[in-house]
Amino acid sequence: MNSHDQYREQIEAYAIGSLDDPDRALIEAHLASGCADCAKALEEARWLVSQLAYLAPDAAPSDMLKGRLLRTVRAEAPAVPERQSPVRAATVPWWLWAGVAALLLFSVYSAWNEQRLRSAVADLQQQAETQRAERQKLEQALVAAKLQAHEAMIWSDPKSVKIMLPAKDPKMPQLEAMWHPEMGICVRGWKVPTLGDKRVLQLWLIPKKAGSKPMPLVTFWPDASGTFSAMVENPPDAMSETQALAVTEEPIGGSEQPTGAPMWVGGLS
Repeated sequence: MNSHDQYREQIEAYAIGSLDDPDRALIEAHLASGCADCAKALEEARWLVSQLAYLAPDAAPSDMLKGRLLRTVRAEAPAVPERQSPVRAATVPWWLWAGVAALLLFSVYSAWNEQRLRSAVADLQQQAETQRAERQKLEQALVAAKLQAHEAMIWSDPKSVKIMLPAKDPKMPQLEAMWHPEMGICVRGWKVPTLGDKRVLQLWLIPKKAGSKPMPLVTFWPDASGTFSAMVENPPDAMSETQALAVTEEPIGGSEQPTGAPMWVGGLS
């Protein structure tokens, strides 16, 4: 064993001033003898102690921790003899350094763990939004499929009554409707001219009873090619009480009563 090996374990304790007087005197005597290895070890230990302050995070310690540290330093100060060198008088017990280091490590771990949890929560929220959007698309597709199937049943059922709706303007295409006594009314058209801004088409039921007002059924608008298909599942009146079906152009959202003359009218025979 080299002469400096027996002092190696005490070099770090000496660097932070935590040795008792006899051990400290023994280390100082050994260093005074010119041991280069122990002197180098002491220099490295003191450098390591000086770097502990740079491990601290930006966050300041709590008031409770500040108070405990101040009370500890004040309690330790009277126990240091005045004859000690300035370097030893300014040192802090090793266990206090250990506590500070542990606090710093805990702060770093807490910040890392918080960031990791935030990232995990953000990923879960993104997945939930994606799943919600996909579910809405599936629901819309299902509704559209059911609507198409319902319309197909109305158009193909023998109980349905076909109603032609000629246009008042000879240049406009003719519309056609199919009325089923239980399943409802379907109206469709092709090559219908583009509507004005914020305008829709509205289907009306014209009652046979004199003095009765037209009843609004449904609003719709053609696509870019002029094609549309609209359906009324539960007409308010029976077919036997209806004189005709009419279509007008109305403001977006529809109207309680027609605001203009019908563009298409089809009577029930």
